[in-house]
Amino acid sequence: MKIKIISVGKIKEKYLKNGISEYEKRLSRYVRLEMLEVNDEKAPENLSEKDMDIVKDKEADRILSKIDKEYIIALDIVGKQLDSIKLSRTMKDIFSYQSSDIAFIIGGSLGLSKKVLDKANMKLSFSKLTFPHQLMKMILLEQIYRSFRIMNNEPYHK
Repeated sequence: MKIKIISVGKIKEKYLKNGISEYEKRLSRYVRLEMLEVNDEKAPENLSEKDMDIVKDKEADRILSKIDKEYIIALDIVGKQLDSIKLSRTMKDIFSYQSSDIAFIIGGSLGLSKKVLDKANMKLSFSKLTFPHQLMKMILLEQIYRSFRIMNNEPYHK
């Protein structure tokens, strides 16, 4: 089993790097984890819709170049919302019946391109709230870790 997390942009904040490292370490006993970052495009505040699509499409090309045969879960604000137990069951089902590899995709500040969303097997939303994409990586890793704890009937999930 392998989980690949593909995200747009680099993590700069030390506290996020530390949190991400902690969850990478915790997850290492359950799954092979591959963390990939692709460069983000410069996106000034006053972009037109067309220009935003161009930016997202350029990021999409970088993202899609990192995908092999994984089951693709795109993080999208309008995606399906699951509780932690349902996410754990969903991941277990994917590993059992769909693919031994899952790729989670986190977009940049403008979100994900239609190209990526169309290729995704599943669109997942963590909330109707908007989170910084850098913070989302740590939240995602924590939920993946929680999912494995649930799958293995281990204490952690409350």
